[in-house]
Amino acid sequence: MLIIPAIDLKDGRCVRLKQGDMNSATVFSEDPAAMARHWLDQGARRLHLVDLNGAVAGKPKNEPAIKAIVEELGDNIPVQLGGGIRDLDTIERYLDDGIGYVIIGTAAVKNPGFLHDACGAFPGHIIVALDARNGKVAVEGWSKMTGHDVVDLARKFEDYGVEAVIYTDIGRDGMMSGPNVEATVKLARALHIPVIASGGISGIEDIRALCAVEDEGIMGAITGRAIYEGKLDFRSAQEEVDGYPERGQA
Repeated sequence: MLIIPAIDLKDGRCVRLKQGDMNSATVFSEDPAAMARHWLDQGARRLHLVDLNGAVAGKPKNEPAIKAIVEELGDNIPVQLGGGIRDLDTIERYLDDGIGYVIIGTAAVKNPGFLHDACGAFPGHIIVALDARNGKVAVEGWSKMTGHDVVDLARKFEDYGVEAVIYTDIGRDGMMSGPNVEATVKLARALHIPVIASGGISGIEDIRALCAVEDEGIMGAITGRAIYEGKLDFRSAQEEVDGYPERGQA
């Protein structure tokens, strides 16, 4: 299982939010590219980027910082990026810049045809992010709830050809209250594509809990605040996960 460091970009800086609130941003670094290098040096095998300003504006807003991160990392590890991606031209530009996977969230829910077209145009490079509370999907920075059941919607998007699903329990994100393992497993069991857990990781026990259910189809866990505040030691956590007993021998 991959532990995936998150770099959330706001006004060119690396920040973390609490429950998606743009007014509750804590700045962790003025140099996102240096932060990306740090996580690479710590043993990260994938990086998760979010253009927070772009998510609000509906179009890219932190491209200089994103390009600097990709240039810093080179071909060492893949980068997955979300936030403000609403058209095929933007996806193509990001992939040309060296982004490995483009994450589509609100636009996937509000405009499924766009997600379908993206999967057809860029197979193997599209990840969908589903944010939910009590099994129902939320959109637009979690400010609006929909009537969509998260499992039903994920199955539909799987049929489109998405590479993976990032699942966030929005009641837990940025709060370090632990991921919703039960809901994550329920979603993973319903799909054939992998699920990446996101939201609420507070320390090594949460990583162990997810690792214990990795066989259900959970390929990774995104972590932000916990690694920036020192509650989770990234290198030792990834090393522990890598040393987890082989499945069937546990």
